[in-house]
Amino acid sequence: MTERYDTVVVGGGHNGLVAAAYLARAGLRTLVLERLGHTGGAAVSERPFTGLDARISGYSYLVSLLPRRIIDDLGLRVELRSRATASYTPVLRDGRPAGLLVEREPGPATEESFRVVTGSDKEYAAWREFYAETARLAERVAPTLLRPLPRARDLKTAAGPIWADLVDRPVGEVIERRFRDDTVRGVVLTDALIGTFADAYDPSLRQNRCFLYHVIGNGTGEWRVPVGGMGAVADVMAHAARVAGADIRVGATVTKIESDGSAAEVEYRSGDDERRVAARWVLSGVAPAVLTGLLGIGPADPDPDPDADAGAGAGAGAGAGADGRRRPEGAQLKINLLVDRLPRLRSGVDPAVAFAGTFHVAEDWSRLRRAYDEAAGGALPTVVPGELYCHTLTDSSILGPELVRRGWHTLTYFGLQLPARLFADAGGVEEEAVRRAIAALDEHLVDPIADCLARDAEGRPCLESKTPQDVEHALGMPGGHIFHGDLSWPWLNDDQPVESSAEAWGVATGVPNVLLCGSGAVRGGAVSGIGGHNAAMAVLAMIR
Repeated sequence: MTERYDTVVVGGGHNGLVAAAYLARAGLRTLVLERLGHTGGAAVSERPFTGLDARISGYSYLVSLLPRRIIDDLGLRVELRSRATASYTPVLRDGRPAGLLVEREPGPATEESFRVVTGSDKEYAAWREFYAETARLAERVAPTLLRPLPRARDLKTAAGPIWADLVDRPVGEVIERRFRDDTVRGVVLTDALIGTFADAYDPSLRQNRCFLYHVIGNGTGEWRVPVGGMGAVADVMAHAARVAGADIRVGATVTKIESDGSAAEVEYRSGDDERRVAARWVLSGVAPAVLTGLLGIGPADPDPDPDADAGAGAGAGAGAGADGRRRPEGAQLKINLLVDRLPRLRSGVDPAVAFAGTFHVAEDWSRLRRAYDEAAGGALPTVVPGELYCHTLTDSSILGPELVRRGWHTLTYFGLQLPARLFADAGGVEEEAVRRAIAALDEHLVDPIADCLARDAEGRPCLESKTPQDVEHALGMPGGHIFHGDLSWPWLNDDQPVESSAEAWGVATGVPNVLLCGSGAVRGGAVSGIGGHNAAMAVLAMIR
């Protein structure tokens, strides 16, 4: 028997849940089908360490792009806290340990830190000028993220000269031109490389698009800590969808989507049962490369093309090309740690200050570029660059009371310039990558991180690592790409035609009644709910 709904949402990640909540609130009969036994996708909390009451944000871990409007619209009871420290970067200069401190609200301590590390006030002045310009761009782009896509020309004039630096030319050019210090350059470049394997001068500009998304969130670019962990964010979204009337089914694996452009049928497997549901619209929260297979267009290309300029145009399906056939490739190493104390730093800075924000490790300009060159040549970087932060310094609620009393903390590490291809073969590459990441961190510590690791109930060190392959296996993201593919510019080219509401909202797939609602949508990357909101608005525009 075929069930009937107005809309079927494929994938119960946070974007799919947002889409379902909006559509159900508008009175549409809405069904969410989630392959896993729980909702949330990458926005989940886990207890990975046996016998310990510690809920770790297993995959996604910070929030920047979730607009206040979505929170208010859906009545989401979620708290996002600011971190007092924006970033801390330990350095060794002439053998002497020091560190570059950037406060969330820069003051005398930040100014003095720049002076000590760089030897003058010039770099701090350049830093303030550069980020004042990116802030002006963010203030103009951020309000458009929940509207139909603007034209590039409508943003370019208001943005000023920074547009040419961030949109027209590789971001490496402006960084090298405006900054002189190797560490300062590297700290700026890191925002262009989160989950994105690229050189600073990559002609595809995929690194520029990644940088833009990291500085435009809510008009400020501030990355905030979700109280209760990332799973708490997804949970309130699922609650909002259910309260609105959406039907959410977990353990439901979609196997096929058929559409004639005006009506669709979705086949899925639940336990031993094969089921079918009919709908007017299908919203896809899975990666475009997965959607093509479900539509019968063909399987994703198993060989990623790292030189292709994917996702450069709005409506392409971020990182997947016009029809999603090019297989994405993730580029990260995630390490979750539980420590019984924060390690002391050789620079003497208070660990509670250094680890509260983004703690940059081996992310100097020269090291980031060397790591890219080595990885592009097929070798694991000699020095693995990455960054980590301590969730529990801002929100201790993810730990049980006893662990809080003992002074334990979580640390989350995210490694850069580590494409999935490096982990394709067995042979201890993951273990060696973890060892090199820890070694780069230990270079700046009085207490080696291994000495600070807590032990679980079976005496094992509390450390878990996840490669792109682990992400793909657990979450079904092809290539383990955290954005479902390279990010797109959040606007339309000036001469780009728009013939449907789906194209106007950046959620088109080429099939009129099948829309993207996940990270693969234009403006869909990161934990934001924007892809879900925009897909829902496109559907509602069709029926008005």
